[in-house]
Amino acid sequence: MNCTSVIMKNKVIKNFLVAGTMALSATLLHSCGGGSLPEGSGQKTVTPVTVTTARKGKIEESIELPALSTFLNRSIVRSSTTGTVEKVLVTFGDFVKTGQQLFTLKTKEASIIAGSLKNDTSLAFRGEIRVYASREGLITSVSHQGGDFVQEGDELGVISDRESFVFILEVPYEINNLISKNRTCTLLFPDGKSVVAAIGGQLPEMDPAAQTLKYFIKTPVGGIVASNMNIMVRLVKKDNPQAVILPRDAVMGNETQTEFWIMKLISDSVAIKVPVKKGIENKDNIEISEPVLGMSDRIVVTGGYGLPDTANVVVKK
Repeated sequence: MNCTSVIMKNKVIKNFLVAGTMALSATLLHSCGGGSLPEGSGQKTVTPVTVTTARKGKIEESIELPALSTFLNRSIVRSSTTGTVEKVLVTFGDFVKTGQQLFTLKTKEASIIAGSLKNDTSLAFRGEIRVYASREGLITSVSHQGGDFVQEGDELGVISDRESFVFILEVPYEINNLISKNRTCTLLFPDGKSVVAAIGGQLPEMDPAAQTLKYFIKTPVGGIVASNMNIMVRLVKKDNPQAVILPRDAVMGNETQTEFWIMKLISDSVAIKVPVKKGIENKDNIEISEPVLGMSDRIVVTGGYGLPDTANVVVKK
């Protein structure tokens, strides 16, 4: 065999070995799943979503501020003499009428005479002074009990005018203009109840530390009457009675909250990204000021985060 035949034979054997190695590698990759899918295989990512539609209605943005209940008009019942309290005829929370007896006092002189001449029946001096209510109202304080020694002018109790019961609302000066927009407000009680009430006049004082103005709010007749109750008052900052509204979950934004968008279905299986501008918003809903949405447009409400501009979706019922 000549040299040329040997060289040609070696090339054939080498090419055969290379081809066999490549075929074996391809077989192993295919069996291990390591190969990429060929183009046009038809497989695509489909995201399950739920959808909603826009609605037109009223939306409000509000703020909640603290308020404290109190009585604006109080009448202090004072002792008219120096002596001891013999009888207390009222208790805390009683409603009293004008002229009703509240206390009985015994003067200091009567106590001395009664102690030194208690066996002398010829002296009928009792020295009792009766104290009456000067106005009707609620007893919101009883300062002394039977047997207490009091000086002339000491406070015996307090009568609060039930008609003067109000909540004092403290409003920061920088948002004081909200009061002119809110002649009524919503009182939010600790037990979850809410009551619509009217905002009255402004008190002629400002908190020196918090720099808040004080307004009083009259409650409806038959409401709760208890001083020193802390509640929250809801005031409307702005509203739109004809807004196009979407649920808050339907509106997405970037990390810096400078750009916002929604995912709108253009078919049963494709959703596109639509940039939007927000208007008024609250904890549940957002007004869409731009673009104009149709009331029949289907908007992704869950499953939309992370979807590309054109996404394949399937609508869950």
